[in-house]
Amino acid sequence: MTPAEFEFLKKFLKERSGLVLSNDKQYLVESRLLPIARTSKLETLSNLIGTLQKGMNKKLETDVVEAMTTNESFFFRDKTPFEHFNDTMLPALLESRARTKTIKIWCAAASTGQEPYSLGICIKEAQAKLGGWRTRMLGTDLSNEVLDKARAGLYSQFEVQRGLPIQVLLKYFEQKGDLWQINASLRAMVEWKKLNLLENFSHLGEFDVIFCRNVLIYFDQPTKSEILGRLAKLLPEDGFLVLGAAETVVGLTDAFKPVPGKRGLFQRKVADKAKPAAPASRLAVAGGLAR
Repeated sequence: MTPAEFEFLKKFLKERSGLVLSNDKQYLVESRLLPIARTSKLETLSNLIGTLQKGMNKKLETDVVEAMTTNESFFFRDKTPFEHFNDTMLPALLESRARTKTIKIWCAAASTGQEPYSLGICIKEAQAKLGGWRTRMLGTDLSNEVLDKARAGLYSQFEVQRGLPIQVLLKYFEQKGDLWQINASLRAMVEWKKLNLLENFSHLGEFDVIFCRNVLIYFDQPTKSEILGRLAKLLPEDGFLVLGAAETVVGLTDAFKPVPGKRGLFQRKVADKAKPAAPASRLAVAGGLAR
């Protein structure tokens, strides 16, 4: 792969997915895209890149973006966000949404579904408090392949062993040969949609909780700021944004403030309301007194 070809790929991936590739990632490109080149009967990366440059093969474009996107996920990943959901977000929403009895959650960049299903398990475990409540959960990703897996809810023994206590596995999963499938009631809790965070997502509507973990780290600073600004428009003042452990809003946006003592948890920052101007007649009197 020539320097010019690598530069084309860097620009292509940033425009299509927001992914920013550093110059030391050429090995990663080769390891992930060579199998696609061979499967597509293009044989070499140069042929693959040449086909991309022509802009005539949409399937190849999708395959390349999906291959370069990291889809690492496992159940109850990092634990802390789910503890925050149980001890902070859910109690607050039970109080603030008592009239509508509805909670709406969006998991952006949900990958193969472990994050939304982990939240679904939290909700099931809190069912005693949620009698008569409705929960709407949306999981989105730009990869059709991972969304298909998420919809099926089928995971290998290795995947269910990562983060799932045995009692939770036996309670919410059924064994299907060598695989484990999350039960139908949990699968029914989540709606899945293909979505690229670089595109307009205002049509999704308002949410009480947005999980957007471990995806902004792949974007440059202007892209991070722009996405955070659009996320803020989908959250009410008392809603919650959850970012990854290594992610922050500092230096990126003034739309959010951290929840004290809760790492990775943020709420909308409400602008101070300006004091109303004094009536004109009062200003005139004040001015006369000053003189």
